[in-house]
Amino acid sequence: MRLSGPALRVTIFTGENDTWHHRPLYSEIVHRAHAAGLAGASVFRGVEGFGASSIVHTSRLLSLSEDLPVAVVIVDTEDRVRAFLPQLDELVTEGLVILDEVEVITYTGRKPGA
Repeated sequence: MRLSGPALRVTIFTGENDTWHHRPLYSEIVHRAHAAGLAGASVFRGVEGFGASSIVHTSRLLSLSEDLPVAVVIVDTEDRVRAFLPQLDELVTEGLVILDEVEVITYTGRKPGA
C-alpha cells in the first residue's frame, strides 16, 4: 500500500482497563483497523493523565497505577478513516476521539526477507 500526501489521523483516548466483550478496547480497535485494511495503528500507554471523570491516573503511585491513559493512533486517507468512524462510534462509549489533518511524508515497511 502506498500512502503519501494529505491524510487523516484519528486518535482515540481511553483507559487501559476499558474493554469490549472482555477484550481490551485498544486491542479491539487495532484488530478492527487491521481487518478494515487501514494503513496502520499504534497504541501508546500514558504514564499520567485524566479525562472527563477528572480522576488523575498516574504510574508514580502504586494505588493509582490502574487504568492508565491509552492513545490509539491511526493514519490513512480521509475516505478510509471516515469509513472506519462508525466502528469507533460503536466501540468507544467512554473517552475521546479526535481527527487531525496530516501530511504523510514517508510510509514504508520492511522489504520481504529483510
